[in-house]
Amino acid sequence: MTEPRVEAWSPSHEPARKRLRTSHACDICRSRKIRCDGNRPCATCLASDQDCAYGSEASSRGKTDLVLDGVLRIEQTLRELNSTITAYSTLGGRQASCSSPTAHATTTSYVDSPPAIDTASSRTSHPQIQTPISGAPPDRGANGAFENAVLDSMHTSTTESVLQWHHFDGFPSLRNDYTPIFQLEQSRPALSMKIATVYPYVTSEDVDSILDSFQQNVNFWYPTMSLRQLDRARAVLNSGATSEDSIESSISLLTMALGCASQATAGLEATVELTDQELRWRTSRRQMGDVYFDVALKKAYNAHLSVSSVSAQCLFFVALYFAFLTRPLQAWEYIGATAAKCMMLLSYPPEGDTHEDRERTRRIFWACYILESDYIAELSASPVSGISRIESSVPLPGSYNTHPLQQEEEQSSLYFLACISMRRLLNRVHHLLYASGSGAAIDTSRFPYIVAELQHQLDEWRNLLPTSFAFTMDTTPTTSAASGFLRQRYLTCRSVIYRPYLMWLLSGSRGGNDDLSASAPSNEARRSCKACLDACLMHVLNLRGFPQTVLVDTWICSLSMACAMLVLLAACRVPSLRELIGPEVLHAGDHLKQFLQRWQRLMGGPRSPSVDQSLRIINAADKFIREAYPASPLDSFALPRRTGDS
Repeated sequence: MTEPRVEAWSPSHEPARKRLRTSHACDICRSRKIRCDGNRPCATCLASDQDCAYGSEASSRGKTDLVLDGVLRIEQTLRELNSTITAYSTLGGRQASCSSPTAHATTTSYVDSPPAIDTASSRTSHPQIQTPISGAPPDRGANGAFENAVLDSMHTSTTESVLQWHHFDGFPSLRNDYTPIFQLEQSRPALSMKIATVYPYVTSEDVDSILDSFQQNVNFWYPTMSLRQLDRARAVLNSGATSEDSIESSISLLTMALGCASQATAGLEATVELTDQELRWRTSRRQMGDVYFDVALKKAYNAHLSVSSVSAQCLFFVALYFAFLTRPLQAWEYIGATAAKCMMLLSYPPEGDTHEDRERTRRIFWACYILESDYIAELSASPVSGISRIESSVPLPGSYNTHPLQQEEEQSSLYFLACISMRRLLNRVHHLLYASGSGAAIDTSRFPYIVAELQHQLDEWRNLLPTSFAFTMDTTPTTSAASGFLRQRYLTCRSVIYRPYLMWLLSGSRGGNDDLSASAPSNEARRSCKACLDACLMHVLNLRGFPQTVLVDTWICSLSMACAMLVLLAACRVPSLRELIGPEVLHAGDHLKQFLQRWQRLMGGPRSPSVDQSLRIINAADKFIREAYPASPLDSFALPRRTGDS
């Protein structure tokens, strides 16, 4: 579906307007840094027969609109990706004997920026349909392109799939002691509930502090709670009305639980060890959060019995706290319940819903889309809710008053958009390269073109990030936890995009394409393989105690890091690949253990058996990696010290 475009103005009778500032120049004149007369089309474009477009006028468009336009351009290009890839695959199949598949695919051109739309009327690049889940699922558009960024079940890019590579046959201990993730988590004792209902004693100052922490953390990453809701929760908590058996009471209690969890996990980015006093305070915050969650969970049935945006929000907050407790199966269950409620509300919008209700539903929908996809990335056999199959018909987040300061609210919205766009790209990467039965990762006539195009999309995503979220491609500390988390997402995506090159070189096979020969790889193939290994190593070394990682993604992070260590181990066994890996790999295992073990000590209580298993894999892989290198003083491989390191 093409994006809406602004109709061109008639060039013949339009008088030149007074030029107020450079932002009123057309895109062509701005890029060439020449004067523009402001007509549509302007004189320069008319003379050179160029398409004259005014894409970013500062007088009427804010930063959020500009970044949203960029996101929509990326998504439009992603929708064209499948058609482009199909064309290249066909061409590659016919010309495999005479053309190199490692040549970069021609990038698809961007459509013009869509005109600014009032955020209150639900900005979206797709038409609003009344019942998006009715009829056939819109997997493909009329041109054959994929409309939805779907991460199919049974894909082959999970940590468990990597562990099955034959390259680990020589390390039987990695598999002999391994238990499937689902089996480990399913066999855990159920979460114990307190027999008596206990309410923590807190002052109004404590309530303000905890709610502020919730707003600065959880409501920044997943901005679903409005200021009006937060003020109402504050009033309920201060009045002692939390004992009421209602959804409003549950929301207030869950907000406090997540606020306490935010306090327990804040400020862990540095590598310095916590003092005993700090550890005791964080432990007390976690325990208080558990008490609030215990009370809220007993009231959760109210949310199941109601169909509203607030009941969906209640279930979503329960899922987030189960993620904090590193109980992925329970988090998964509540994410699915939340997604089902959101899809029902989107299919049959209640007549009495306000703009705030509709926007809340959409934001919870997108938060579920991100989290469900994160879990499917590792639990690939899990049944999906179907939320990803309608995502192209659901508007992206619009205006919603979540923070008292406009700048903070804007940053939260931009961050949320960046996470949504990255998750959509990750889903397409997994689908196009690793989908069961149709993934191109093992097809040498297809994957080079797909890799080139996907990497182009990844670079565009990074280039569109606001300055406040920018990051460098090294191990330099980022300016904020948000940019650090986004860099980790970028590195994950980059490593998965280039992994087919590593898989092929590791296979030792020699196909019809000499450029991808494992025995004599081309320079392009070696560069692509190094890109995968560099991304894996930087992903490991850049791990920090980002609050979002510790609170929501500890379980996912542990598996992702175990996978990265396995990939590095497989490459270390091949001399020609080992030389592509930096010497910092000898410190990767210690770096990971330092953070993951600290997080587990902080969490206390029953530990996740799958996180423990990931730590064992990291330990074993680290040991085997060290054995692959000749004996030499480790001091010669010392990592540069970073700001904040002890």
